Amino acid sequence: MMRDIVRLIRLPNLLFLAIVLWAMEKWVAVPVLQSILYDAILSNWFLILLIVATVLIAAGGYVINDYFDVKIDRINRPEQVIVTRTIPKQTAFRLSIGLSAAGVVAGIVAAILCRSWTVGILFGIAPGLLWFYSSGYKRQFIVGNLIIALLAACPPLMIAFANIGYAHKLYDRMGDIVSQTPLAHSLLIWLGGFAVFAFLTTWIREIIKDMQDQIGDAELECHTLPVVLGETKTKLIVTALIVLTIVGLCYCQWGLLPFDTSLTSLATRYVGFVVLLPLVCVLVLLWRAKIPSDYKAPQLYMKFVMFMGTLFSFVIFRMMN
Repeated sequence: MMRDIVRLIRLPNLLFLAIVLWAMEKWVAVPVLQSILYDAILSNWFLILLIVATVLIAAGGYVINDYFDVKIDRINRPEQVIVTRTIPKQTAFRLSIGLSAAGVVAGIVAAILCRSWTVGILFGIAPGLLWFYSSGYKRQFIVGNLIIALLAACPPLMIAFANIGYAHKLYDRMGDIVSQTPLAHSLLIWLGGFAVFAFLTTWIREIIKDMQDQIGDAELECHTLPVVLGETKTKLIVTALIVLTIVGLCYCQWGLLPFDTSLTSLATRYVGFVVLLPLVCVLVLLWRAKIPSDYKAPQLYMKFVMFMGTLFSFVIFRMMN
């Protein structure tokens, strides 16, 4: 049963989420703060608390998603059904509530310690959004995809707001000096860029996933993009989002990075070969897809793009040190 619980909470996805939060803090927020001569850096135990809270809420979201998706999963991926087959629905429901509640408590404690209302609000609304997404929003036109994409954009922003709140906590006793510095602007620009990337790539992957699951979704009257608009129009929308992502990456790479030639060249090669090229491959595979199973490969490529895009934070770390 423990093995099924590990599968139910999507352990690899949770590990990826933990890596995202750690990388955003250590490889982006810290060097940005150091570049403007700030010592207001979150301690490791505080970062761990943020990671634990986020991972618990995400795990609860995965469980409740499978709880509500039993009928659809029996059609789309019967071999992967866990809830009702090896784990009773009531057990899955209680597990989801327990994980989400623990995550909210840990998140609110973290928000209080860093004195950030924004972080507290994010932790407060995330479980509710995941619940409503799983119970109904995911079957609505566009809404479900947007909710997941917005939630995917939250971790980088949460790191930004946690650092901003912590800086205010440390320095505001000497007057509101933080607001007079570029601290908030710098963090939001850098981490906001990763948030936008996470939003777009997650949105793209969610739509491709809907294309793979369209048979079961149509049978149960879900109003996803491919069910409502058809495959061709959905492919055009995904293509537009991929092109937008590519244009945005190119603009950031060649229009915003003010670093020396050798390091900029490293960043250019990295973005070109491990992010842009796979995105082009996704486009090719997308338009070649004819049956639902053909959409599995573009999904895997999108996971690779998301992971390597996160690791670009290490390139930024090298540039700033």
